[in-house]
Amino acid sequence: MNSKLPQVGTTIFTTMSGLALQENAINLSQGFPDFHCDPELIDLVYHFMKAGHNQYALSPGLPLLRQRISAKTEKLYGRKYDPETEITLTAGASEALFCAITALVHPGDEVIIFDPAYDLYIPVIQLNGGKPVQIKLDFPDYSIDWQQVEKAINNKTKLIIINSPHNPTGAILNADDLQQLAALTKNTGIFIISDEVYEHIIFDGHKHHSVVTIPELAARSIAISSFGKTYHVTGWKIGYTLAPKALTTELRKVHQFNAFTINTPIQHALSQYILKEDKYLNLGVFYQQKRDKFLQVMNGSRFKPLSCNGTYFQMMDYSAISSMPDTEFAIEMTRKHKIASIPVSVFYHDGADNKVVRFCFAKEDKTLEVAGKILRDI
Repeated sequence: MNSKLPQVGTTIFTTMSGLALQENAINLSQGFPDFHCDPELIDLVYHFMKAGHNQYALSPGLPLLRQRISAKTEKLYGRKYDPETEITLTAGASEALFCAITALVHPGDEVIIFDPAYDLYIPVIQLNGGKPVQIKLDFPDYSIDWQQVEKAINNKTKLIIINSPHNPTGAILNADDLQQLAALTKNTGIFIISDEVYEHIIFDGHKHHSVVTIPELAARSIAISSFGKTYHVTGWKIGYTLAPKALTTELRKVHQFNAFTINTPIQHALSQYILKEDKYLNLGVFYQQKRDKFLQVMNGSRFKPLSCNGTYFQMMDYSAISSMPDTEFAIEMTRKHKIASIPVSVFYHDGADNKVVRFCFAKEDKTLEVAGKILRDI
């Protein structure tokens, strides 16, 4: 068979989570919490199931939920999106990304992404006949060199994908980054996809700078968010997009033949739960405590933490421990020490290996304490 994605195999997340299960290891690899979501949210879903809201919702999403997403976005970022024509519920951020890239990329188009990059971007670009153009983030702070971006832009550049807070590194974009992006793409036909699924998980007094806050960018951007990340329900796979009417129209053409519609009782539940502002406004504080707890239990280890300003991932330099390639090191840690992580080289197109692994700290404190004790002895 002639594969459309000949270089794609099993994802590193499946591999490491499977190995963690096989070895009965603590799984700090894949990005999901090991604690429960708010019981009130479960009760709301159950209530709407019992009330009979179990059939298809409208393809763009429940109108009330879209209205409340619009109100939330305007309050947080000062930009109003029309719930009818500019907001779409999706089957997680993954489907949102698939639909957005598919709607915008034609064969021969070039798409700029930044390495290390979330592993979904490249395969979807390639499925649509596009060419990924990868620019490395500066190590070790994982910042963007905008001069490199300027050099990479040409008449084939159709799309730039940004991700802040950034998976896998925990880096964030600041206001100047967005202004430079706006300046570089002004008076061009270049679109932006802004992956903002960790928008509420930002630390140390920093703020999230959304693409929607810059009118020049918002006019040709698709911003993507995730209820799964915000409410600790990654398995529910529900997210949404914000985009001008013309872009939303094209995105919905793909969405209606992909997921078509999203889990109805969960949409009803979220339309009520989203009114509880403290649940997302306090999320950064909650996860900063988790990050700080993880750093505390790692104190005294030979791992060196890199800067983490957002997400629930902590990058750790292990060069003082081993010269082993990061994938081998991650596998050995899982088998020998019963701690699963993600080797960061898998997020680079050229497999760049800086001797760094990624740990997920979205875990119960007792999980982090046990993990820290093991890691301190490596």
